[in-house]
Amino acid sequence: MRGQDLRSSSLFSYVDLERRIRPDHPLRTIRTLVDEALTTLDGQFSEIYSQIGRPSIPPEQLLRAMLLQAFYSVRSERQLMERLDFDLLFRWFVGLGIDDPVWDASTFSKNRDRLLGGSVAAAFLSAVLAIPCVKRLLSQDHFTVDGTLIQAWASMKSLKPKDIAPSDPPDPPAGGRNPDVDFRGKSLSNDTHQSSTAPQARHYRKGQGKEAKLCFMGHALMENRNGLIVDGCVTQATGQAERVAALAMIEKRANRPTRVTLGADKGYDAADFVNELRAMAVTPHVACNTAGRRSAIDGRTTRQPGYAISQTIRKRIEESFGWSKEIGLIGRIRVRGRERIDMAFTFTAAAFNLVRLPKLLGA
Repeated sequence: MRGQDLRSSSLFSYVDLERRIRPDHPLRTIRTLVDEALTTLDGQFSEIYSQIGRPSIPPEQLLRAMLLQAFYSVRSERQLMERLDFDLLFRWFVGLGIDDPVWDASTFSKNRDRLLGGSVAAAFLSAVLAIPCVKRLLSQDHFTVDGTLIQAWASMKSLKPKDIAPSDPPDPPAGGRNPDVDFRGKSLSNDTHQSSTAPQARHYRKGQGKEAKLCFMGHALMENRNGLIVDGCVTQATGQAERVAALAMIEKRANRPTRVTLGADKGYDAADFVNELRAMAVTPHVACNTAGRRSAIDGRTTRQPGYAISQTIRKRIEESFGWSKEIGLIGRIRVRGRERIDMAFTFTAAAFNLVRLPKLLGA
C-alpha cells in the first residue's frame, strides 16, 4: 500500500533528545571523554572569567561546539550556528536542548577568542591525554617529531617592501578592487619584504622546485604506540624552526633514568641537533641524510633494532597532518597572528586524538 505524503505540523515532541542518538554512535564515547577532560579544567575556567557582569557562553559548550567544527569540517562560525539550529546531533553533543536558542556568530567568535587566549587549547590537549583510560594507550619512551607548513590567511599581493616609510604615499592602485601585482624580475626575501596583512608570516618554500608561499610552521610530537599527538606548537617558518621546536617539546619528557627515543626524517639530521638530544639522554632515531654530506647518525644508533622500528612508525605522524589540513581545515588557517594559529593547531591536534580514541578504546 502506498503511503501518503502528509506534512506533519505537530507542535510538541515527546521523544527525548538522548534517544534520538543511536547507542553505538562514536560521538557518545567522545562526549564522555570530553566531559571528563573539561571537569579538570573547571578551575582554569574560573580564573579566565569574571565573577560579575552578564553570563557568557559556557566554556564547556563553547569547546564542544569547536570540536564539532573540526570533526565535520564546518568552514565558518556562521555555518556552525546554522547547523546547531537544526541538527539534533549537534545540539545533543554541545549540551543544548531542543528549544534552546543558538548564539549569534559574532558572539561565539568573541567568546572563543577570549577562551583560547587563556591557553586553554594546550590545557585541553593535556587533560584528554591525562584521562586514565587514555593514558594507558600512550608510550612514555618512544616518540616521533615532524613539522608541516600552514599557509597563512594572506595573499602574495600583500608583500610590501620594508623600507617604505609610513609617510610615503602609496602607489596608485591599477586594476580596480583587486589590482595586479607583477613580481617578475624582483628579488623577494624575508629581509626586504613583509606581508601587510600577516606580518608574522614568512615567505617560504617546502623544497627545490616548489612555489614559495606565505606560511607558518606547525610542529607535532607523537607517541609511537598508537600514534596520538602529545604536544604541538606553531613557529615562524625558518630553516632552524623544526629542530628548535623538537628540542623544546622533547625536553619535557627527557632527562629521565631511562632513555627515550625520538624518530624524525632527514631534515633533522644535523650534528648540533643530534648532540643536543644525546645530552638530554634522548636516543636520536633520525633518518640518515647522506646526499653529498656525512650523516650525524652513526652505526651505534642504526645497528639497533629499535632504529628500524622507529623509522617505520615515524611516518604515521603524517596522518595527523593530513587529517588536520583536510578535515580540520588548517591547511590554510582562517585566523591571523602566530599565537592564535598556535591555539588553533593545538586544539585541532586534540580533536584528531578524540576521533581516534573510540576505536582504540574499543580494541
